[in-house]
Amino acid sequence: MNVFMKVKYPLQHQPRPGLQYKMKPEPDTEGKWYQGSGKLIGKTALITGGDSGIGRAVAVFFAREGADVGVVYYNEHKDAEDTKHMVEEEGRKCSIMPGNVGDSRFCREAVEKTLHEFGHLDILVNNAGYQNVHQNVEEISDDDIETTFRTNIFSYFYMTRAALKYLKEDDSIINTTSVTAYAGHPALVDYASTKAAIVGFTRSLALNLAPKKIRVNGVAPGPIWTPLIVSGFSPQKVSEFGQNRPMERAGQPVEVAPAYVFLASRDSSYMTGQVLHPNGGTVVNG
Repeated sequence: MNVFMKVKYPLQHQPRPGLQYKMKPEPDTEGKWYQGSGKLIGKTALITGGDSGIGRAVAVFFAREGADVGVVYYNEHKDAEDTKHMVEEEGRKCSIMPGNVGDSRFCREAVEKTLHEFGHLDILVNNAGYQNVHQNVEEISDDDIETTFRTNIFSYFYMTRAALKYLKEDDSIINTTSVTAYAGHPALVDYASTKAAIVGFTRSLALNLAPKKIRVNGVAPGPIWTPLIVSGFSPQKVSEFGQNRPMERAGQPVEVAPAYVFLASRDSSYMTGQVLHPNGGTVVNG
């Protein structure tokens, strides 16, 4: 299948958090067309939500550029094992760590394990995400708000605090926000709110860490075909996913991953506090 063509997806739905290997069609997280050029040789990256979707594609592309990778995920064990295998196929090492990123203790443990496994940490990718679809704000429960904020923004603070003991000059933090931070979404009010918080977090942290020469940037994807979609939206919404964008289709994770490579490498050495927008043509302010 040509992933760059307009696609109407089969009707489908999965329980949260969703599994990539059960999606039809499975997202492209390998991108065989992408050729590494040694941009990240000798680096170690830690990626939250790296078992599938955008996180997996980033792990694979980082490995293709020469980095070893630590992958944090919730409980999607087969997807995580598949990611590990794909990274190792690129000739790099991969450590997979299951747990809840909304728990600050686990975040500290994940960073420490990465240091134990690889000896250093150079790139942190805060990417884990959670969403609930609610047509009415009154339907959003206290538990929904708590889980969404703990996963989507609290974890970014937790991972960053733990990692900063080891990050050094020329290292990089990359945060995954969303087009919803800029455009909003009527059925994802809590999710969009956390994604907007990530933009503020990214810009403020960049200013805070600039004297240490640690760069902090973000990526704001548009509609990307990942397990978050099939576990969040109705089958009918899934089948139409991404078709209302100017490019008339959803994006694939491999179309987003190069943005992370750019921000992790010396190619972006004069960029901090910025957000890249691979979103299918949606015009955003900010």
